[in-house]
Amino acid sequence: MFMAGAEVPPLIEDIGVCLLAAGILSVVFTKLRVPTIAAFLAGGVIVGPVLMGVVSDREVIATIAGLGLILLLFLIGLEIDLRKLLQSGKPLVLTGLLQFPLCVAFGFAVTWGLTSAGWDSFAGQYTGIYVGVVAAASSTLLVVKLFIDTGQLDTTVGRVSLGVLIFQDVWAIVVLALQPNFADPQVGSILLTFLDIGIVAGIAMAMARWVLPHFFHWIARLPELMLVAALGWCFGIGILGAKLGWLLGLAGLHVDMHISLEMGALIAGATIAGKPFTYELMSKVSAVRDFFVTLFFVGLGMTIPAPDGLDVLLMACALAATCLAARLFVFLPLMYFTGMDRRQSFVGATRLAQISEFCLVIAYIGMNLGHVGDRFVSSVIFAFVITALITPLLFKSADAIHDTLASLLKLLGMKDPAAAESGRHQAVGAELVILGFHRVASSLFHEIEKTRPTLLARTLVVDFNIKLHAEIEKRGAKVKYGDFSNLETLHHIGIEGAHVLLCTVPDDILKGTSNLKMATALRKLAPHATIIVNALRTQDAKAMYEAGADYVYLQRVETAHALLPAVEAALAGELKGFIEDHQFRLGNPLDRAEVLP
Repeated sequence: MFMAGAEVPPLIEDIGVCLLAAGILSVVFTKLRVPTIAAFLAGGVIVGPVLMGVVSDREVIATIAGLGLILLLFLIGLEIDLRKLLQSGKPLVLTGLLQFPLCVAFGFAVTWGLTSAGWDSFAGQYTGIYVGVVAAASSTLLVVKLFIDTGQLDTTVGRVSLGVLIFQDVWAIVVLALQPNFADPQVGSILLTFLDIGIVAGIAMAMARWVLPHFFHWIARLPELMLVAALGWCFGIGILGAKLGWLLGLAGLHVDMHISLEMGALIAGATIAGKPFTYELMSKVSAVRDFFVTLFFVGLGMTIPAPDGLDVLLMACALAATCLAARLFVFLPLMYFTGMDRRQSFVGATRLAQISEFCLVIAYIGMNLGHVGDRFVSSVIFAFVITALITPLLFKSADAIHDTLASLLKLLGMKDPAAAESGRHQAVGAELVILGFHRVASSLFHEIEKTRPTLLARTLVVDFNIKLHAEIEKRGAKVKYGDFSNLETLHHIGIEGAHVLLCTVPDDILKGTSNLKMATALRKLAPHATIIVNALRTQDAKAMYEAGADYVYLQRVETAHALLPAVEAALAGELKGFIEDHQFRLGNPLDRAEVLP
Protein backbone atom coordinates (compact mmCIF):
# COMPACT_ATOMS: atom_id res chain seq x y z
CA MET A 1 0.00 0.00 0.00
CA PHE A 2 1.20 3.50 -0.79
CA MET A 3 1.52 5.83 2.18
CA ALA A 4 -0.20 9.19 2.03
CA GLY A 5 2.04 11.63 0.23
CA ALA A 6 4.38 8.88 -0.98
CA GLU A 7 5.85 9.20 -4.44
CA VAL A 8 3.88 7.43 -7.15
CA PRO A 9 5.97 4.81 -9.03
CA PRO A 10 7.02 6.20 -12.44
CA LEU A 11 5.35 3.37 -14.39
CA ILE A 12 1.97 3.88 -12.75
CA GLU A 13 2.26 7.64 -13.15
CA ASP A 14 3.14 7.31 -16.85
CA ILE A 15 0.21 4.96 -17.52
CA GLY A 16 -2.13 7.24 -15.60
CA VAL A 17 -1.02 10.30 -17.58
CA CYS A 18 -1.48 8.43 -20.87
CA LEU A 19 -4.95 7.25 -19.96
CA LEU A 20 -5.94 10.68 -18.64
CA ALA A 21 -4.88 12.37 -21.87
CA ALA A 22 -6.56 9.67 -23.99
CA GLY A 23 -9.77 9.87 -21.94
CA ILE A 24 -10.14 13.64 -22.09
CA LEU A 25 -9.31 13.88 -25.79
CA SER A 26 -11.53 10.93 -26.73
CA VAL A 27 -14.52 12.74 -25.20
CA VAL A 28 -13.68 15.93 -27.09
CA PHE A 29 -12.97 14.12 -30.37
CA THR A 30 -16.15 12.05 -30.09
CA LYS A 31 -18.13 15.25 -29.63
CA LEU A 32 -16.44 16.61 -32.76
CA ARG A 33 -17.13 13.29 -34.56
CA VAL A 34 -13.43 12.63 -35.08
CA PRO A 35 -12.23 8.98 -34.76
CA THR A 36 -11.04 8.12 -31.26
CA ILE A 37 -7.83 6.70 -32.70
CA ALA A 38 -6.89 10.29 -33.53
CA ALA A 39 -7.52 11.21 -29.88
CA PHE A 40 -5.17 8.48 -28.66
CA LEU A 41 -2.44 9.52 -31.12
CA ALA A 42 -2.90 13.20 -30.19
CA GLY A 43 -2.69 12.29 -26.51
CA GLY A 44 0.66 10.62 -27.14
CA VAL A 45 1.96 13.67 -29.00
CA ILE A 46 0.87 15.99 -26.17
CA VAL A 47 2.34 14.00 -23.26
CA GLY A 48 5.37 12.86 -25.27
CA PRO A 49 8.69 14.54 -25.94
CA VAL A 50 7.43 16.68 -28.82
CA LEU A 51 5.26 18.91 -26.59
CA MET A 52 4.96 18.48 -22.81
CA GLY A 53 7.48 15.68 -22.22
CA VAL A 54 5.47 14.42 -19.21
CA VAL A 55 5.98 10.69 -19.80
CA SER A 56 9.44 9.73 -18.66
CA ASP A 57 9.74 6.10 -19.79
CA ARG A 58 8.31 5.56 -23.25
CA GLU A 59 9.94 2.13 -23.58
CA VAL A 60 7.92 0.75 -20.67
CA ILE A 61 4.72 2.21 -22.12
CA ALA A 62 5.59 0.69 -25.50
CA THR A 63 6.12 -2.70 -23.84
CA ILE A 64 2.75 -2.58 -22.12
CA ALA A 65 1.09 -1.33 -25.29
CA GLY A 66 2.63 -4.25 -27.17
CA LEU A 67 0.42 -6.50 -25.04
CA GLY A 68 -2.54 -4.92 -26.84
CA LEU A 69 -1.20 -6.17 -30.16
CA ILE A 70 -0.70 -9.66 -28.70
CA LEU A 71 -4.25 -9.78 -27.36
CA LEU A 72 -5.62 -8.41 -30.63
CA LEU A 73 -3.88 -11.15 -32.62
CA PHE A 74 -5.27 -13.70 -30.16
CA LEU A 75 -8.77 -12.34 -30.84
CA ILE A 76 -8.09 -12.45 -34.58
CA GLY A 77 -7.19 -16.10 -34.20
CA LEU A 78 -10.46 -16.72 -32.36
CA GLU A 79 -12.31 -15.18 -35.32
CA ILE A 80 -10.57 -17.48 -37.83
CA ASP A 81 -13.07 -20.15 -38.75
CA LEU A 82 -11.07 -22.23 -41.23
CA ARG A 83 -14.21 -23.72 -42.71
CA LYS A 84 -15.62 -20.29 -43.52
CA LEU A 85 -12.25 -19.06 -44.78
CA LEU A 86 -12.02 -22.05 -47.10
CA GLN A 87 -15.53 -21.27 -48.31
CA SER A 88 -14.11 -17.96 -49.55
CA GLY A 89 -12.00 -20.11 -51.88
CA LYS A 90 -10.09 -18.73 -54.82
CA PRO A 91 -10.59 -15.00 -54.07
CA LEU A 92 -8.88 -15.40 -50.70
CA VAL A 93 -6.05 -17.77 -51.67
CA LEU A 94 -5.03 -16.07 -54.92
CA THR A 95 -5.42 -12.56 -53.52
CA GLY A 96 -3.47 -13.48 -50.40
CA LEU A 97 -0.64 -15.07 -52.37
CA LEU A 98 -0.32 -12.49 -55.15
CA GLN A 99 -1.30 -9.20 -53.51
CA PHE A 100 1.85 -8.64 -51.46
CA PRO A 101 4.50 -9.23 -54.18
CA LEU A 102 2.43 -7.28 -56.73
CA CYS A 103 2.16 -4.34 -54.31
CA VAL A 104 5.92 -4.42 -53.71
CA ALA A 105 6.40 -4.25 -57.48
CA PHE A 106 3.85 -1.42 -57.65
CA GLY A 107 5.67 0.53 -54.92
CA PHE A 108 8.98 -0.05 -56.63
CA ALA A 109 7.51 1.36 -59.88
CA VAL A 110 6.12 4.41 -58.07
CA THR A 111 9.51 5.06 -56.46
CA TRP A 112 11.27 4.79 -59.82
CA GLY A 113 8.78 7.26 -61.27
CA LEU A 114 9.27 9.78 -58.44
CA THR A 115 13.07 9.60 -58.58
CA SER A 116 12.99 9.86 -62.38
CA ALA A 117 10.92 13.03 -61.95
CA GLY A 118 13.70 14.46 -59.79
CA TRP A 119 12.43 13.83 -56.24
CA ASP A 120 15.68 12.87 -54.52
CA SER A 121 13.99 12.08 -51.20
CA PHE A 122 12.99 8.68 -52.59
CA ALA A 123 16.44 7.90 -53.96
CA GLY A 124 18.28 4.88 -52.55
CA GLN A 125 19.06 1.29 -53.40
CA TYR A 126 16.39 -0.19 -51.15
CA THR A 127 13.85 2.65 -50.93
CA GLY A 128 11.63 1.15 -53.64
CA ILE A 129 11.36 -2.13 -51.73
CA TYR A 130 10.37 -0.34 -48.52
CA VAL A 131 7.80 1.80 -50.35
CA GLY A 132 6.35 -1.40 -51.80
CA VAL A 133 6.15 -3.06 -48.38
CA VAL A 134 4.43 0.03 -46.96
CA ALA A 135 1.90 -0.13 -49.82
CA ALA A 136 1.36 -3.88 -49.45
CA ALA A 137 0.45 -4.36 -45.78
CA SER A 138 -2.80 -3.18 -44.15
CA SER A 139 -3.39 -2.51 -40.47
CA THR A 140 -4.70 -5.62 -38.73
CA LEU A 141 -5.37 -3.59 -35.59
CA LEU A 142 -7.57 -1.01 -37.31
CA VAL A 143 -9.38 -3.24 -39.79
CA VAL A 144 -10.34 -6.06 -37.43
CA LYS A 145 -11.45 -3.61 -34.75
CA LEU A 146 -13.76 -1.84 -37.21
CA PHE A 147 -15.11 -5.12 -38.59
CA ILE A 148 -15.81 -6.37 -35.06
CA ASP A 149 -17.34 -3.06 -33.92
CA THR A 150 -19.71 -3.03 -36.90
CA GLY A 151 -20.46 -6.77 -36.71
CA GLN A 152 -19.28 -7.37 -40.29
CA LEU A 153 -16.47 -9.86 -39.78
CA ASP A 154 -18.73 -12.79 -40.71
CA THR A 155 -19.63 -11.38 -44.16
CA THR A 156 -17.89 -12.43 -47.36
CA VAL A 157 -15.98 -9.13 -47.41
CA GLY A 158 -15.04 -9.58 -43.75
CA ARG A 159 -13.83 -13.17 -44.18
CA VAL A 160 -11.77 -12.38 -47.29
CA SER A 161 -10.33 -9.23 -45.69
CA LEU A 162 -9.35 -11.20 -42.58
CA GLY A 163 -7.77 -13.89 -44.73
CA VAL A 164 -5.81 -11.31 -46.71
CA LEU A 165 -4.60 -9.74 -43.45
CA ILE A 166 -3.38 -13.15 -42.28
CA PHE A 167 -1.53 -13.67 -45.56
CA GLN A 168 -0.02 -10.20 -45.15
CA ASP A 169 1.19 -11.06 -41.66
CA VAL A 170 2.89 -14.17 -43.07
CA TRP A 171 4.44 -12.10 -45.85
CA ALA A 172 5.63 -9.57 -43.23
CA ILE A 173 7.36 -12.41 -41.39
CA VAL A 174 9.08 -13.34 -44.65
CA VAL A 175 10.21 -9.72 -45.07
CA LEU A 176 11.57 -9.62 -41.51
CA ALA A 177 13.47 -12.85 -42.19
CA LEU A 178 14.88 -11.51 -45.45
CA GLN A 179 15.53 -7.95 -44.29
CA PRO A 180 19.03 -8.42 -42.80
CA ASN A 181 20.05 -10.21 -45.98
CA PHE A 182 18.50 -8.09 -48.74
CA ALA A 183 21.82 -8.12 -50.55
CA ASP A 184 22.15 -11.93 -50.15
CA PRO A 185 18.81 -13.56 -49.22
CA GLN A 186 19.13 -16.85 -47.32
CA VAL A 187 16.44 -19.37 -48.14
CA GLY A 188 17.32 -21.49 -45.14
CA SER A 189 16.29 -18.84 -42.61
CA ILE A 190 12.91 -18.44 -44.32
CA LEU A 191 12.24 -22.18 -44.34
CA LEU A 192 13.29 -22.38 -40.68
CA THR A 193 10.75 -19.67 -39.78
CA PHE A 194 7.93 -21.60 -41.43
CA LEU A 195 9.10 -24.80 -39.73
CA ASP A 196 8.94 -22.98 -36.38
CA ILE A 197 5.36 -21.90 -37.09
CA GLY A 198 4.40 -25.43 -38.16
CA ILE A 199 5.81 -27.05 -35.00
CA VAL A 200 4.10 -24.59 -32.63
CA ALA A 201 0.81 -24.85 -34.55
CA GLY A 202 0.98 -28.66 -34.44
CA ILE A 203 1.53 -28.71 -30.68
CA ALA A 204 -1.25 -26.18 -30.11
CA MET A 205 -3.71 -28.09 -32.32
CA ALA A 206 -3.00 -31.34 -30.49
CA MET A 207 -3.56 -29.70 -27.09
CA ALA A 208 -6.69 -27.91 -28.34
CA ARG A 209 -8.16 -31.22 -29.49
CA TRP A 210 -7.30 -33.54 -26.63
CA VAL A 211 -6.53 -31.42 -23.55
CA LEU A 212 -8.36 -28.07 -23.64
CA PRO A 213 -11.92 -29.46 -24.00
CA HIS A 214 -11.61 -31.20 -20.64
CA PHE A 215 -10.05 -28.13 -19.04
CA PHE A 216 -12.76 -25.73 -20.25
CA HIS A 217 -15.46 -28.28 -19.39
CA TRP A 218 -14.35 -28.09 -15.75
CA ILE A 219 -14.68 -24.30 -15.58
CA ALA A 220 -17.60 -23.85 -18.00
CA ARG A 221 -20.01 -22.98 -15.21
CA LEU A 222 -17.66 -20.33 -13.85
CA PRO A 223 -17.54 -17.70 -16.63
CA GLU A 224 -15.41 -15.42 -14.46
CA LEU A 225 -12.51 -17.87 -14.88
CA MET A 226 -12.69 -17.81 -18.68
CA LEU A 227 -10.54 -14.67 -18.94
CA VAL A 228 -7.75 -16.19 -16.85
CA ALA A 229 -7.92 -19.42 -18.85
CA ALA A 230 -7.92 -17.54 -22.17
CA LEU A 231 -4.92 -15.39 -21.24
CA GLY A 232 -3.09 -18.44 -19.92
CA TRP A 233 -3.59 -20.26 -23.22
CA CYS A 234 -2.65 -17.16 -25.25
CA PHE A 235 0.62 -16.47 -23.48
CA GLY A 236 1.39 -20.15 -22.94
CA ILE A 237 1.49 -20.83 -26.68
CA GLY A 238 3.26 -17.50 -27.25
CA ILE A 239 6.02 -18.37 -24.78
CA LEU A 240 6.25 -21.87 -26.26
CA GLY A 241 6.98 -20.33 -29.65
CA ALA A 242 9.45 -17.80 -28.26
CA LYS A 243 11.34 -20.47 -26.27
CA LEU A 244 11.07 -23.29 -28.84
CA GLY A 245 14.83 -23.38 -29.52
CA TRP A 246 15.62 -23.51 -25.80
CA LEU A 247 13.14 -26.36 -25.28
CA LEU A 248 14.60 -28.30 -28.20
CA GLY A 249 18.05 -27.69 -26.71
CA LEU A 250 16.98 -29.51 -23.57
CA ALA A 251 16.18 -32.48 -25.81
CA GLY A 252 19.64 -32.32 -27.37
CA LEU A 253 18.63 -30.47 -30.57
CA HIS A 254 20.59 -27.23 -30.65
CA VAL A 255 18.78 -25.21 -33.33
CA ASP A 256 17.98 -21.49 -33.24
CA MET A 257 14.19 -21.78 -33.57
CA HIS A 258 11.65 -19.25 -32.31
CA ILE A 259 8.64 -17.19 -33.34
CA SER A 260 7.32 -13.94 -31.95
CA LEU A 261 4.82 -13.74 -29.11
CA GLU A 262 2.41 -12.05 -31.54
CA MET A 263 2.51 -14.98 -33.97
CA GLY A 264 2.17 -17.40 -31.06
CA ALA A 265 -0.94 -15.52 -29.90
CA LEU A 266 -2.43 -15.76 -33.40
CA ILE A 267 -1.80 -19.52 -33.44
CA ALA A 268 -3.28 -19.86 -29.92
CA GLY A 269 -6.50 -18.19 -31.01
CA ALA A 270 -6.79 -20.01 -34.34
CA THR A 271 -6.42 -23.45 -32.78
CA ILE A 272 -9.44 -22.99 -30.52
CA ALA A 273 -11.63 -21.05 -32.97
CA GLY A 274 -15.04 -22.60 -33.43
CA LYS A 275 -15.07 -24.28 -30.01
CA PRO A 276 -18.24 -23.94 -27.89
CA PHE A 277 -16.55 -21.36 -25.67
CA THR A 278 -15.12 -19.15 -28.45
CA TYR A 279 -17.70 -16.36 -28.21
CA GLU A 280 -17.31 -16.12 -24.45
CA LEU A 281 -13.53 -15.91 -24.74
CA MET A 282 -13.81 -13.09 -27.27
CA SER A 283 -16.10 -11.08 -25.03
CA LYS A 284 -13.87 -11.54 -21.98
CA VAL A 285 -10.57 -10.75 -23.70
CA SER A 286 -11.87 -7.78 -25.71
CA ALA A 287 -12.30 -5.61 -22.59
CA VAL A 288 -8.69 -6.17 -21.53
CA ARG A 289 -7.50 -5.72 -25.11
CA ASP A 290 -9.12 -2.28 -25.37
CA PHE A 291 -7.08 -1.07 -22.39
CA PHE A 292 -3.78 -2.10 -23.94
CA VAL A 293 -4.74 -1.00 -27.44
CA THR A 294 -5.40 2.49 -26.07
CA LEU A 295 -1.90 2.54 -24.62
CA PHE A 296 -0.57 1.21 -27.93
CA PHE A 297 -1.87 4.19 -29.85
CA VAL A 298 -0.84 6.66 -27.16
CA GLY A 299 2.64 5.12 -27.20
CA LEU A 300 2.69 5.35 -30.97
CA GLY A 301 1.75 9.01 -30.73
CA MET A 302 4.73 9.59 -28.44
CA THR A 303 7.06 8.24 -31.14
CA ILE A 304 5.87 10.74 -33.75
CA PRO A 305 8.72 13.21 -34.22
CA ALA A 306 8.42 16.90 -34.92
CA PRO A 307 8.34 17.33 -38.72
CA ASP A 308 11.85 18.04 -40.00
CA GLY A 309 10.88 20.31 -42.82
CA LEU A 310 8.02 20.25 -45.28
CA ASP A 311 9.63 17.51 -47.33
CA VAL A 312 8.88 14.86 -44.67
CA LEU A 313 5.17 15.70 -44.75
CA LEU A 314 5.16 15.65 -48.57
CA MET A 315 6.82 12.22 -48.49
CA ALA A 316 4.17 11.04 -46.02
CA CYS A 317 1.39 12.23 -48.33
CA ALA A 318 3.07 10.46 -51.26
CA LEU A 319 3.29 7.21 -49.27
CA ALA A 320 -0.35 7.48 -48.21
CA ALA A 321 -1.39 8.15 -51.84
CA THR A 322 0.68 5.14 -52.98
CA CYS A 323 -1.09 2.97 -50.41
CA LEU A 324 -4.53 4.09 -51.64
CA ALA A 325 -3.53 3.66 -55.28
CA ALA A 326 -2.34 0.10 -54.60
CA ARG A 327 -5.84 -0.76 -53.34
CA LEU A 328 -7.37 0.42 -56.63
CA PHE A 329 -4.78 -0.95 -59.03
CA VAL A 330 -3.79 -4.18 -57.24
CA PHE A 331 -6.32 -5.22 -54.57
CA LEU A 332 -9.48 -4.40 -56.53
CA PRO A 333 -8.58 -6.23 -59.78
CA LEU A 334 -7.24 -9.24 -57.88
CA MET A 335 -10.38 -9.63 -55.79
CA TYR A 336 -12.68 -9.10 -58.76
CA PHE A 337 -10.97 -11.37 -61.28
CA THR A 338 -10.56 -14.17 -58.72
CA GLY A 339 -14.30 -14.45 -58.15
CA MET A 340 -15.70 -11.70 -55.91
CA ASP A 341 -18.34 -9.41 -57.39
CA ARG A 342 -17.61 -5.77 -58.10
CA ARG A 343 -19.16 -4.30 -54.97
CA GLN A 344 -17.52 -6.80 -52.63
CA SER A 345 -14.15 -6.31 -54.33
CA PHE A 346 -14.34 -2.52 -54.12
CA VAL A 347 -15.56 -2.49 -50.52
CA GLY A 348 -12.91 -4.99 -49.45
CA ALA A 349 -10.09 -3.11 -51.19
CA THR A 350 -11.25 0.24 -49.78
CA ARG A 351 -11.49 -1.03 -46.21
CA LEU A 352 -7.91 -2.30 -46.39
CA ALA A 353 -6.61 1.14 -47.41
CA GLN A 354 -4.25 1.89 -44.53
CA ILE A 355 -0.63 1.25 -43.60
CA SER A 356 0.17 -1.62 -41.25
CA GLU A 357 1.81 -1.42 -37.83
CA PHE A 358 4.26 -4.00 -39.19
CA CYS A 359 5.52 -1.36 -41.63
CA LEU A 360 6.59 0.86 -38.74
CA VAL A 361 8.69 -1.99 -37.36
CA ILE A 362 10.11 -2.91 -40.76
CA ALA A 363 10.98 0.72 -41.55
CA TYR A 364 12.68 1.17 -38.16
CA ILE A 365 14.77 -1.99 -38.65
CA GLY A 366 15.60 -0.80 -42.17
CA MET A 367 16.94 2.45 -40.75
CA ASN A 368 19.16 0.55 -38.29
CA LEU A 369 20.44 -1.60 -41.16
CA GLY A 370 21.26 1.49 -43.19
CA HIS A 371 18.71 0.73 -45.92
CA VAL A 372 16.71 3.96 -45.44
CA GLY A 373 17.22 7.23 -43.58
CA ASP A 374 15.48 8.63 -40.51
CA ARG A 375 13.53 11.08 -42.70
CA PHE A 376 11.96 8.15 -44.53
CA VAL A 377 11.00 6.49 -41.22
CA SER A 378 9.39 9.73 -40.06
CA SER A 379 7.41 9.93 -43.30
CA VAL A 380 6.17 6.33 -42.79
CA ILE A 381 4.90 7.23 -39.31
CA PHE A 382 3.06 10.30 -40.60
CA ALA A 383 1.64 8.28 -43.51
CA PHE A 384 0.41 5.69 -41.03
CA VAL A 385 -1.33 8.43 -39.06
CA ILE A 386 -2.91 9.88 -42.21
CA THR A 387 -4.30 6.53 -43.38
CA ALA A 388 -5.38 5.64 -39.83
CA LEU A 389 -7.43 8.83 -39.61
CA ILE A 390 -9.19 8.29 -42.95
CA THR A 391 -9.81 4.56 -42.40
CA PRO A 392 -13.06 4.94 -40.38
CA LEU A 393 -14.43 7.29 -43.03
CA LEU A 394 -13.48 4.95 -45.88
CA PHE A 395 -14.84 2.00 -43.93
CA LYS A 396 -18.20 3.71 -43.50
CA SER A 397 -18.40 5.19 -46.99
CA ALA A 398 -17.07 2.26 -49.07
CA ASP A 399 -20.49 1.31 -50.46
CA ALA A 400 -21.37 4.92 -51.27
CA ILE A 401 -18.03 5.48 -53.04
CA HIS A 402 -18.65 2.30 -55.06
CA ASP A 403 -22.05 3.57 -56.16
CA THR A 404 -20.49 6.88 -57.22
CA LEU A 405 -17.81 5.15 -59.30
CA ALA A 406 -20.08 2.38 -60.59
CA SER A 407 -20.28 3.73 -64.15
CA LEU A 408 -16.50 4.11 -64.41
CA LEU A 409 -15.90 0.63 -63.02
CA LYS A 410 -18.36 -0.77 -65.53
CA LEU A 411 -16.49 0.94 -68.38
CA LEU A 412 -13.32 -0.75 -67.13
CA GLY A 413 -14.97 -4.15 -67.59
CA MET A 414 -16.30 -4.82 -64.12
CA LYS A 415 -19.88 -5.99 -64.42
CA ASP A 416 -22.73 -4.84 -62.19
CA PRO A 417 -22.87 -6.97 -59.03
CA ALA A 418 -25.72 -9.34 -58.37
CA ALA A 419 -27.63 -8.98 -55.13
CA ALA A 420 -24.60 -8.27 -53.03
CA GLU A 421 -24.25 -9.54 -49.52
CA SER A 422 -25.25 -6.98 -46.96
CA GLY A 423 -22.46 -5.50 -44.91
CA ARG A 424 -24.48 -5.95 -41.77
CA HIS A 425 -23.72 -8.65 -39.29
CA GLN A 426 -25.13 -12.02 -40.31
CA ALA A 427 -27.63 -13.06 -37.69
CA VAL A 428 -27.75 -16.60 -36.39
CA GLY A 429 -30.94 -17.29 -38.33
CA ALA A 430 -32.93 -18.08 -35.19
CA GLU A 431 -36.55 -17.04 -34.81
CA LEU A 432 -36.57 -17.56 -31.04
CA VAL A 433 -33.55 -16.96 -28.80
CA ILE A 434 -33.75 -18.27 -25.23
CA LEU A 435 -31.29 -16.45 -22.98
CA GLY A 436 -30.36 -18.79 -20.17
CA PHE A 437 -31.66 -22.33 -19.78
CA HIS A 438 -33.20 -22.71 -16.32
CA ARG A 439 -36.29 -24.57 -15.10
CA VAL A 440 -38.93 -22.40 -16.81
CA ALA A 441 -36.99 -22.52 -20.07
CA SER A 442 -36.71 -26.30 -19.78
CA SER A 443 -40.49 -26.67 -19.37
CA LEU A 444 -41.17 -24.23 -22.21
CA PHE A 445 -38.73 -26.16 -24.37
CA HIS A 446 -40.70 -29.32 -23.68
CA GLU A 447 -43.96 -27.64 -24.67
CA ILE A 448 -42.43 -26.37 -27.92
CA GLU A 449 -41.11 -29.85 -28.65
CA LYS A 450 -44.55 -31.29 -28.00
CA THR A 451 -46.81 -28.78 -29.75
CA ARG A 452 -44.61 -26.95 -32.31
CA PRO A 453 -41.61 -29.20 -33.04
CA THR A 454 -40.75 -27.32 -36.25
CA LEU A 455 -39.95 -24.25 -34.16
CA LEU A 456 -37.04 -26.05 -32.52
CA ALA A 457 -34.97 -25.83 -35.69
CA ARG A 458 -35.39 -22.05 -35.53
CA THR A 459 -34.60 -21.80 -31.81
CA LEU A 460 -31.25 -20.81 -30.30
CA VAL A 461 -30.31 -21.29 -26.65
CA VAL A 462 -27.51 -19.20 -25.11
CA ASP A 463 -26.22 -20.63 -21.84
CA PHE A 464 -22.90 -21.43 -20.14
CA ASN A 465 -23.99 -24.81 -18.69
CA ILE A 466 -22.15 -26.87 -21.28
CA LYS A 467 -23.45 -30.14 -19.79
CA LEU A 468 -26.88 -29.39 -21.27
CA HIS A 469 -25.70 -28.52 -24.77
CA ALA A 470 -25.64 -32.02 -26.21
CA GLU A 471 -29.19 -32.76 -25.03
CA ILE A 472 -30.51 -29.44 -26.37
CA GLU A 473 -28.91 -30.04 -29.77
CA LYS A 474 -30.20 -33.61 -29.78
CA ARG A 475 -33.75 -32.25 -29.65
CA GLY A 476 -33.20 -30.09 -32.71
CA ALA A 477 -32.34 -26.60 -31.41
CA LYS A 478 -29.11 -24.68 -31.76
CA VAL A 479 -27.06 -23.83 -28.70
CA LYS A 480 -24.16 -21.44 -28.07
CA TYR A 481 -21.90 -21.28 -25.05
CA GLY A 482 -21.83 -17.83 -23.49
CA ASP A 483 -22.74 -15.61 -20.58
CA PHE A 484 -25.99 -14.17 -21.93
CA SER A 485 -25.72 -11.19 -19.58
CA ASN A 486 -22.65 -10.09 -21.56
CA LEU A 487 -23.85 -8.00 -24.50
CA GLU A 488 -20.50 -8.36 -26.25
CA THR A 489 -21.10 -12.12 -26.35
CA LEU A 490 -24.62 -11.68 -27.75
CA HIS A 491 -23.30 -9.25 -30.36
CA HIS A 492 -20.69 -11.74 -31.54
CA ILE A 493 -23.27 -14.52 -31.68
CA GLY A 494 -25.46 -12.26 -33.85
CA ILE A 495 -28.86 -12.25 -32.16
CA GLU A 496 -29.88 -8.96 -33.74
CA GLY A 497 -31.98 -10.64 -36.42
CA ALA A 498 -34.03 -12.83 -34.06
CA HIS A 499 -37.79 -12.29 -33.87
CA VAL A 500 -38.21 -13.06 -30.16
CA LEU A 501 -35.66 -12.71 -27.35
CA LEU A 502 -36.76 -14.50 -24.18
CA CYS A 503 -35.21 -14.41 -20.70
CA THR A 504 -36.89 -16.74 -18.21
CA VAL A 505 -34.16 -16.72 -15.54
CA PRO A 506 -35.38 -14.73 -12.48
CA ASP A 507 -33.33 -11.98 -10.88
CA ASP A 508 -32.62 -13.97 -7.73
CA ILE A 509 -30.62 -16.44 -9.84
CA LEU A 510 -28.96 -14.03 -12.27
CA LYS A 511 -25.44 -12.89 -11.42
CA GLY A 512 -24.15 -9.43 -12.30
CA THR A 513 -27.28 -8.36 -14.15
CA SER A 514 -31.08 -8.24 -13.92
CA ASN A 515 -34.04 -8.58 -16.23
CA LEU A 516 -34.39 -4.79 -16.21
CA LYS A 517 -30.80 -4.34 -17.38
CA MET A 518 -31.30 -7.12 -19.94
CA ALA A 519 -34.41 -5.44 -21.34
CA THR A 520 -32.57 -2.11 -21.66
CA ALA A 521 -29.51 -3.60 -23.35
CA LEU A 522 -31.42 -5.98 -25.62
CA ARG A 523 -33.59 -3.15 -26.93
CA LYS A 524 -30.45 -1.30 -28.04
CA LEU A 525 -28.88 -4.43 -29.49
CA ALA A 526 -31.99 -5.65 -31.32
CA PRO A 527 -34.34 -2.69 -31.82
CA HIS A 528 -36.81 -4.65 -33.94
CA ALA A 529 -37.06 -7.84 -31.87
CA THR A 530 -39.86 -8.75 -29.47
CA ILE A 531 -38.38 -8.87 -25.99
CA ILE A 532 -39.90 -10.99 -23.21
CA VAL A 533 -38.47 -10.87 -19.68
CA ASN A 534 -39.73 -11.77 -16.22
CA ALA A 535 -40.16 -9.86 -12.98
CA LEU A 536 -40.11 -10.93 -9.36
CA ARG A 537 -41.99 -7.86 -8.10
CA THR A 538 -44.98 -6.14 -9.66
CA GLN A 539 -43.34 -2.71 -9.37
CA ASP A 540 -40.42 -3.96 -11.49
CA ALA A 541 -42.67 -4.72 -14.45
CA LYS A 542 -43.44 -1.05 -15.18
CA ALA A 543 -39.73 -0.18 -15.33
CA MET A 544 -39.10 -3.13 -17.66
CA TYR A 545 -41.81 -1.98 -20.05
CA GLU A 546 -40.33 1.52 -20.02
CA ALA A 547 -36.91 0.00 -20.71
CA GLY A 548 -38.17 -1.60 -23.92
CA ALA A 549 -39.67 -4.97 -22.97
CA ASP A 550 -42.69 -6.00 -25.03
CA TYR A 551 -44.04 -8.45 -22.46
CA VAL A 552 -43.19 -8.95 -18.78
CA TYR A 553 -44.50 -11.98 -17.00
CA LEU A 554 -44.49 -12.57 -13.25
CA GLN A 555 -43.92 -16.20 -12.41
CA ARG A 556 -45.86 -15.94 -9.17
CA VAL A 557 -48.89 -14.48 -10.98
CA GLU A 558 -48.78 -17.14 -13.70
CA THR A 559 -48.43 -19.83 -11.02
CA ALA A 560 -51.33 -18.37 -9.04
CA HIS A 561 -53.60 -18.46 -12.10
CA ALA A 562 -52.73 -22.12 -12.64
CA LEU A 563 -53.03 -23.00 -8.95
CA LEU A 564 -56.38 -21.35 -8.19
CA PRO A 565 -58.51 -23.95 -10.07
CA ALA A 566 -56.77 -26.71 -8.09
CA VAL A 567 -57.54 -24.91 -4.81
CA GLU A 568 -61.18 -24.42 -5.80
CA ALA A 569 -61.48 -28.08 -6.81
CA ALA A 570 -59.99 -29.16 -3.49
CA LEU A 571 -62.44 -26.94 -1.54
CA ALA A 572 -65.31 -28.50 -3.47
CA GLY A 573 -64.02 -32.01 -2.85
CA GLU A 574 -63.37 -32.53 -6.55
CA LEU A 575 -59.56 -32.58 -6.57
CA LYS A 576 -59.35 -36.12 -7.97
CA GLY A 577 -61.49 -35.19 -10.95
CA PHE A 578 -59.49 -32.01 -11.44
CA ILE A 579 -56.24 -34.01 -11.53
CA GLU A 580 -57.65 -36.48 -14.06
CA ASP A 581 -58.89 -33.66 -16.28
CA HIS A 582 -55.62 -31.77 -15.91
CA GLN A 583 -53.56 -34.81 -16.88
CA PHE A 584 -55.90 -35.55 -19.79
CA ARG A 585 -55.36 -32.05 -21.20
CA LEU A 586 -51.71 -31.46 -20.32
CA GLY A 587 -50.31 -34.90 -19.62
CA ASN A 588 -48.85 -36.38 -16.45
CA PRO A 589 -46.03 -34.10 -15.22
CA LEU A 590 -44.22 -37.19 -13.94
CA ASP A 591 -43.93 -38.41 -17.53
CA ARG A 592 -42.32 -35.22 -18.89
CA ALA A 593 -38.88 -35.90 -20.38
CA GLU A 594 -37.42 -32.42 -20.01
CA VAL A 595 -33.80 -31.40 -20.47
CA LEU A 596 -33.79 -30.38 -16.79
CA PRO A 597 -35.72 -33.05 -14.87
